[in-house]
Amino acid sequence: MNNQMSVAQIKQSMLSMSVNDLDHIIHIAKQIKSISTTATFEVGQNVFVVQKSKKTAGKIIKMNDKKAIVEMVYGRAAAVSQVSVPYGMLEVNNAMNGQVTSF
Repeated sequence: MNNQMSVAQIKQSMLSMSVNDLDHIIHIAKQIKSISTTATFEVGQNVFVVQKSKKTAGKIIKMNDKKAIVEMVYGRAAAVSQVSVPYGMLEVNNAMNGQVTSF
């Protein structure tokens, strides 16, 4: 027996909810999003920082609630820097994981 609702069913149910109920759902959804995002990444993991026009390789040094500190080559001087990056801009670098990378 499948107890999961489709997105269309959830949307239909939300149309009849009160503002307080919708606020509660938004709060829970943000918590779930945060948990699933931080579960995807870990300190020491090699990642790509994805921007509109490029991907830059880096390594997660520290994880905060909303952003990770990533060590990467950054800026015009092409120096290694520690940059605070939102999790939404990170992508796992599967090609590099398992290899030792130093920046």
